[in-house]
Amino acid sequence: MYQNKIKRILDLAVALCVLPFFILLFLVVAPLIWLEDRGSIFYHAKRIGKDCKQIDMLKFRTMKMHAPNKLNADGSTYNAQDDPRITKIGKLLRETSIDEIPQILNVLKGDMSLIGPRASEYYVLDTYKKDELPKMWVRPGITGYTQAYYRNNLSVREKRLRDAWYAQHISFALDLKIVFKTVSTVLKRENIYTN
Repeated sequence: MYQNKIKRILDLAVALCVLPFFILLFLVVAPLIWLEDRGSIFYHAKRIGKDCKQIDMLKFRTMKMHAPNKLNADGSTYNAQDDPRITKIGKLLRETSIDEIPQILNVLKGDMSLIGPRASEYYVLDTYKKDELPKMWVRPGITGYTQAYYRNNLSVREKRLRDAWYAQHISFALDLKIVFKTVSTVLKRENIYTN
């Protein structure tokens, strides 16, 4: 009942309440992003959604325009404090997780949930192992179990397995724990960078 109906109702209710805050935030953040390098405000990421469908996930752009894609040895996205591809405002947006807030529009659209597994890049779909696939049974989230408890401190395999576990154990109590842990993790700025 919670997973199929109540969770979506809560997503919509919270997203609608947050929408005015997002609009005010956009009015402040958008000019700062644009003034730094005259580029687009949003980054559109092709990600894996529920039932392996492709979704267009929104974020505030934190990298310079046309920055090259850089990966770690395990295939995860390169993410270091001294990454020259990140803009000055982008560094602040990442460290405070403000770059993720535009995903509230994805929640309203129904592509995402407030809480769920981290949405992987769509091009890695064929690299998923059978025991990792339950991750795609549910909508990806703005925050989730792995982001809240580990952020960028796990291997790709470990993240996928923990997200698959979450998808098989969704409950209101678990989601509530994730919300409180997310707040703590963001305020402490824990495990922001992989390198």
